[in-house]
Amino acid sequence: MSVFSGLSRPMKAAGVALIGVAIVAAVIGGISALSGDGSNEAGPSGTSSTPPGTSGGTSAPPSGTSSPSAPPSTSANPSSPTPPSPTSPGAGQPTQGQPGQPGGDQQASNKWVTVRVFNNSTIKGLADRAAEDFRGSGWNVNEVGNYSQGVIPTTTAFYRPGTDEEAAAKQLAQEFSIKAEPRFEGIQSASPGVIVIVTKEYESGHKGS
Repeated sequence: MSVFSGLSRPMKAAGVALIGVAIVAAVIGGISALSGDGSNEAGPSGTSSTPPGTSGGTSAPPSGTSSPSAPPSTSANPSSPTPPSPTSPGAGQPTQGQPGQPGGDQQASNKWVTVRVFNNSTIKGLADRAAEDFRGSGWNVNEVGNYSQGVIPTTTAFYRPGTDEEAAAKQLAQEFSIKAEPRFEGIQSASPGVIVIVTKEYESGHKGS
């Protein structure tokens, strides 16, 4: 027996219509429910649905591991040692002296000083022989003559104290076993240079040890 039995035709038609509306409403409700499940899949245009502070598709490294460290920075090359100056003498090397100045090869530097040789004896040519001896040893002899203003006791190299002549006269005296003394009054005003006055005891060619 149908649920519409005993109803008039208009009432039957109304019941069928209500049932149809209910079915349509149920269908629409199901579709709405289905479409509502995906409403959170995309956010507003231009924004990401990913929560702030997280990056999509990446994950934090597992605990206990560390990021690879940066390679150690290279330090500047150490400065190279400064080569020694070419004008500075190395350790153990002799210093080259200048003429008339202390230091260096003092014996060689003294020989630039002018030497004048005078004969105070009756031996002819004695001053010339002495001058040749001195020149042979490297001395700068530029004058040879006679001295007759007095008698000199022994062959002597005279110098002016405090000048280059002093060191030169003393070296010359040591080389040839003669004396070295400051100039005396009679030759104080003579030209610059070591003055050697040779007497009769001078041995030509003789050099001290």
